[in-house]
Amino acid sequence: MSTSLEYDDLSQKNKKVLDFIEDVTTHADEIQKKVLAEILSKNANVEYLQRHGLNGKTDSETFKKLLPVITYEDIQNDINRIANGDTSPILTSNSISSFLTSSGTSGGERKLIPATEEEFVRRSLLISLCMPIINQFVPDLDKGKGMYLMFIKNESKTPGGIKASPALTTYYKSSHFLNRPYDPYANFTSPNETVLCLDSYQSMYSQLLCGLCQNNEVLRVGAIFASGLIRAIRFLEKNWSLLCDDIRTGTINPLITDSSVRVAVMKILKSDKNLADFVEFECSKGCWQGIITRLWPNTKYVDVIVTGTMSQYIPTLDYYCNGLPLVCKMYASSECFFGVNLNPLCKPCDVSYTLIPNMCYYEFLPINRSTDSVHENEKQELVDLIDVKLDQEYELVVTTYAGLYRYKVGDILKVTGFKNNAPQFRFVCRKNVVLSIDSDKTNEVELQNAIKNAVTHLVPFEADVAEYTSYADTRTIPGHYVLYWELNLKDSTTIPHCVYEDCCLTIEESLNSVYRQGRVSDKSIGPLEIRIVEEGTFDKLMDYAISSGSSINQYKTPRCVKSAPVLELLESGVMAKYFSPKCPQWAPGHKEWIVNKN
Repeated sequence: MSTSLEYDDLSQKNKKVLDFIEDVTTHADEIQKKVLAEILSKNANVEYLQRHGLNGKTDSETFKKLLPVITYEDIQNDINRIANGDTSPILTSNSISSFLTSSGTSGGERKLIPATEEEFVRRSLLISLCMPIINQFVPDLDKGKGMYLMFIKNESKTPGGIKASPALTTYYKSSHFLNRPYDPYANFTSPNETVLCLDSYQSMYSQLLCGLCQNNEVLRVGAIFASGLIRAIRFLEKNWSLLCDDIRTGTINPLITDSSVRVAVMKILKSDKNLADFVEFECSKGCWQGIITRLWPNTKYVDVIVTGTMSQYIPTLDYYCNGLPLVCKMYASSECFFGVNLNPLCKPCDVSYTLIPNMCYYEFLPINRSTDSVHENEKQELVDLIDVKLDQEYELVVTTYAGLYRYKVGDILKVTGFKNNAPQFRFVCRKNVVLSIDSDKTNEVELQNAIKNAVTHLVPFEADVAEYTSYADTRTIPGHYVLYWELNLKDSTTIPHCVYEDCCLTIEESLNSVYRQGRVSDKSIGPLEIRIVEEGTFDKLMDYAISSGSSINQYKTPRCVKSAPVLELLESGVMAKYFSPKCPQWAPGHKEWIVNKN
């Protein structure tokens, strides 16, 4: 099955992309059958499929009868064998070129998602669909540049020598990005060298400097996540005077020590007193409302993910960009790239993604939503892509070319409509995730275990935590986790401040490596905070829930809260606040996954 498109000129390219989308969505069922048959045929001899007795059969009926629906933990031993150097065809007939490090497992470690060179071609195809779609709504984007803030993270190697890094890091370091042919839609203000710089300060500084130097050419501003773009604006708030000095003098600040970055930036940076005065005038006003449109006046939209947990940043983004459209152009994960937004200028709350049928084989597990959690109906059979029902919620299950079979991605989606015969989905949430600031994802079990570890500091004072809940506070940048604790105390108990600070740090030490990297290296998460509330606060929380319609028999304390009235109630009971006194342990090369050598 073809995974590449040949382009002549730009208009022909746009037409071919739109024709391609029309074709694959019209023939979604046929393509899905071909995708499954192709995956099973190419991997007929791999150990995993033989283990389950597939014996070369490629029909969907046998596939569904013999292969179980799985999570990462079910194939972790197979992943570990590959990571330790076993080159036999365990999951896929193609060699594993790298591992993509995804969010944490239930054990708190990063997942290792297998990737192949063929899969990168497939992902590049999906990326190539986005701009022709947007160009229908925002024309002439080829006549300017995009200021995208792009960053890489530390790359490691497994014991078997296979590179492992986050998906975007792998992509930015690949030939698909670095050696991309000229494309007016992929014309960025940031030189590759600034993107590849591991030092987050130098990378951010140099990319913003290049973006300011080319400010009138910028037609779109973006980052992957909303949190990343807001962090960039906050960085600009703190460093604009240094950036102005560089623009005025035509020399780059000596704090930028990476020689390749300096060389790349100096090809763009020229002494420009007028531009320096302009940037200084806008940044020194004190008010940062509309700063994106003020500094980059030709910006037509902001390209950033604001669905799911990122929706908490929408008000801040609206403030910074004067209400420019917030465009969520595609839906992807470490496991696979899935779909595109065919209505990119819609409101963030209306974003739906059309799943592209030739990216992988899709199945959907129907779920039921209760007031406090998502429950699976394990007895229900999974349904195919074209058989999903409007307004029904499902958990996404995929079979990929890179060796995942009936794999539960962990995303909850809701069917909102159809493009021809292909359904469109709104992203509802990550399953079981209660807290998230940036790329971190903390579930209820992990949070509970972290608190259990922290409570040991209270034991000498004959105290413990009677009730707790949590909140992802994004009002400051970087955002941070807030825990509300109501304590059981003896009347005479006095607990020193340092003990609560130790509790904060212990919780952070107990959270997964994605969180700790965000705290230590990426600086995308602020120190964790514990707020002690007065006795009876959680009783008031229950009374509020019951008065709002909850059943007293079914009420459970929510482990994460978001609504303004609930937060106001909790805040009214706060007696003291404590922050983690230092960063938790994390360093480049830290073991971020479990590779069992037994």
